[in-house]
Amino acid sequence: MLPTVGSKELVAGLPSQLRVAGRRSATTVVFPRLAYPTYDIGARMAGLRPHAADDVTTLDPADVALVWLNSPANPTGEVLSAERLRTVVDWARAGEVIVASDECYLEFGWDAEPVSVLAAEVCSGSLANLLAVHSLSKRSNLAGYRAGFVAGDPRLIAGLLGVRKHLGFMVPSPVQAAMAAVLDDDAHVADQRARYRERRARLLPALGAAGFQIEHSAAGLYLWASRAEDCWRSVARLAEQGILVAPGDFYGPDGAEHIRVALTATDERVDAAVERLHRLGGD
Repeated sequence: MLPTVGSKELVAGLPSQLRVAGRRSATTVVFPRLAYPTYDIGARMAGLRPHAADDVTTLDPADVALVWLNSPANPTGEVLSAERLRTVVDWARAGEVIVASDECYLEFGWDAEPVSVLAAEVCSGSLANLLAVHSLSKRSNLAGYRAGFVAGDPRLIAGLLGVRKHLGFMVPSPVQAAMAAVLDDDAHVADQRARYRERRARLLPALGAAGFQIEHSAAGLYLWASRAEDCWRSVARLAEQGILVAPGDFYGPDGAEHIRVALTATDERVDAAVERLHRLGGD
């Protein structure tokens, strides 16, 4: 396990840092077709080719340096089953490809139970060529602390440590102490889960009443919604009601008719949004 300065800097820097650490000479970084943009940026910063694909097993592993998985996914809330994760891990290991799994929303499963890539049912007890990335921003409300960690293959972790200490990515001792405290306490995570679950339960029917279809959204802190129209029209329609959402095309061309609705506003703001959504109706 290696503490990181939040998870975003690791996502952006991992391809570069793995290259310096001497892991893989292949030139492609693969990530989901609907994805957090930093996967793409990290590949470009490393001088590698970004490639969006949902089924990596159709690719030639000789060309792939790194595969990013994200479950539960941002923005869609999709959860990858243990069987699907295992298929990717088996394919990657056969070609000596590194798999990094972004698991920042792992504790927030609603209609499906997320599984870590490091779970025995996925990796058969071997951490070889696997990394799991975690953040305390969501599970423990520590966004301002910039507190995260990566765990997995000891060889990869040692290589990252050797590179990162020269880049100045050391997590301050007080932050590490705070991380240890919250990772040792599950009660506050249960409170967070209950809070998000209640907000989700109010927003889901309200979005439906406003004419939105919810897709995936089985876990995580977002609802992936569509009215079968250009995402910017949906954004504008909701903005007129004082509701701010993210346009789906921020996350890839496949999101052109979707919006991402966050569960992270206060209860008072969520209640106001629910009232306004019902007022909007299916117009």
